[in-house]
Amino acid sequence: MRSFLSVRVRRLAVGLAATTCVVATAACSSDEAAGPGASSRSPAPSSEPAEGTYLALGDSVPFGYRGGATAEFADPENFVGYPELVAEELGLDVVNASCPGESTASFIDVTAQSNGCGNSLQSEFGYRTAYPLHAMYDARDQSQLDFAVRTLAETEVELVTVQIGANDAFLCQQTTADGCSSEASIQALGQTVQANLDRILKALRAQYDGQIVVVTYYALDYSDAVGQATQVLGGGLAQIAAANGADVADGYEAFRGPAAAAGGDLVAAGLVLSDDVHPSEEGQRLLAGAVTAVVEG
Repeated sequence: MRSFLSVRVRRLAVGLAATTCVVATAACSSDEAAGPGASSRSPAPSSEPAEGTYLALGDSVPFGYRGGATAEFADPENFVGYPELVAEELGLDVVNASCPGESTASFIDVTAQSNGCGNSLQSEFGYRTAYPLHAMYDARDQSQLDFAVRTLAETEVELVTVQIGANDAFLCQQTTADGCSSEASIQALGQTVQANLDRILKALRAQYDGQIVVVTYYALDYSDAVGQATQVLGGGLAQIAAANGADVADGYEAFRGPAAAAGGDLVAAGLVLSDDVHPSEEGQRLLAGAVTAVVEG
């Protein structure tokens, strides 16, 4: 995940609100810099036996990515995202299949454009072609969706979380003439993200009838129009989740209270790493709390 949370456009909320209605209706009717507080090790293993498997899917946020920690990339255990915290809290074994830079398109098709997972706009190589992920995929050309479906077919899974879509907006900023600032670009972005999430959830549901939790994104600054637009898009993703029998962990609301105490700025609140968009250790704990609250509620 990168600048999905910092799209600079005042009409974003209006455009995404319109997109939400269009895509959600179709879904219902159709079949990265290190900073202070960054965690460097996984939680200590519990002495209690695990009660099942938790499959975590998505981008750099659930991966626990910290962009400036290149010396640590060779060992994925150096990166701790909220899935590891959720697994510890719930007594589950976690299979964290997330990939830094994954887009909704590359999640489905590994050859599609990502923002640094399998490729980037600047290179045909990406994070997963150079460094190990938390989960070992069956093949270099296996998509995250295919890995997830196979895991669900072969493993007794108790919980699935999905957080995806942030990198689509970053790609939109880089590939559209208006920097993803026009209403047309914004609506196209929203339709793509929501349609791909719908396809992802339907594929998971074909193999799995247990609990799926879609995790929405926080805003970097809750005091501006961009922050409000993040909430609007999260609402659109929530409608797609509901259409596929999935629950929602609201990342936007999880960060809102602490952000308000810091004037809306998540860096000042200590929830996002300085000069970055990724959660701090405390930010990951808040996301973990949002997920466990949904699961236990």
